[in-house]
Amino acid sequence: MNHPEIIKLQKFLQVKFNNKDIDVRPRAKLNDSVEVFIGDESIGLIHADDEDGDKSYIFNMSILDIDLEDIN
Repeated sequence: MNHPEIIKLQKFLQVKFNNKDIDVRPRAKLNDSVEVFIGDESIGLIHADDEDGDKSYIFNMSILDIDLEDIN
């Protein structure tokens, strides 16, 4: 993904989740996906999919069961 595309994804996520702390960063040696952070914590990956001629983005966020223990 190129820099303008990364910035658009970051702005979209910041508006959608009402959180200006969301940061989308390129991944080392991989250009088909980016990593999504809130502060210093990685929360997921976004993969680009343009197989069918229509480009889309897949946001994958893993949630560990131990993280759920902190929720009341």
